[in-house]
Amino acid sequence: MTINNLLKNGISTGMKYIFPLLGTWILWILTCWIPYLNVGTTIALCTLPAMMSRGETISPTEIFNSKYRHNMGNFFLLIGFMFTGLLFGFVFLIIPGLVLMYSWYIAILLLVDKNLNPMQALHESNAKTNGHKWTIFLSLLFVGIGYAVINFLLNLIGASGGNATMILIFSIINLIVYIIYSCIGMGIQSEIYKQLVGGNSEN
Repeated sequence: MTINNLLKNGISTGMKYIFPLLGTWILWILTCWIPYLNVGTTIALCTLPAMMSRGETISPTEIFNSKYRHNMGNFFLLIGFMFTGLLFGFVFLIIPGLVLMYSWYIAILLLVDKNLNPMQALHESNAKTNGHKWTIFLSLLFVGIGYAVINFLLNLIGASGGNATMILIFSIINLIVYIIYSCIGMGIQSEIYKQLVGGNSEN
């Protein structure tokens, strides 16, 4: 697994799924106010990269699949364990927290996609990412820096226009860039999952 590989394949995968992902996000926004259902749709959003890693077709309505709601208890436990671990890690002068962040980068995917319990998912994610944390970190950093630079330039140009129309136009462009950035981020995560885990879903 190399930075070049992750960026190349991650960008390609992210752009391939841009419209299904956009439809999924819109459906999530429209239904995120519905109690209980919103838990399942949120879990689904977090685990879509597993499907992307296998090249599966994603339908926006996939987020309403009941299998995601069935993972609610384990999902909340996993988030709780991760939050607590990261909190202590960052208290110990930040670096341990960053290491844990990338050690557990695919834990949620493993929890749902491989039917692991929270502790198994954390352990497996830590084992799979061992020796690859720098590659993951730098890949995401390069994409993040690229987005930050583009975002800064768009805001600068939009603000210098001095009128509401220009600001609106560049705000729309900024939103499109953010959507592309988010898709690429999920594409990179799917490529990481594919290279470190691979295989088929256990569901």
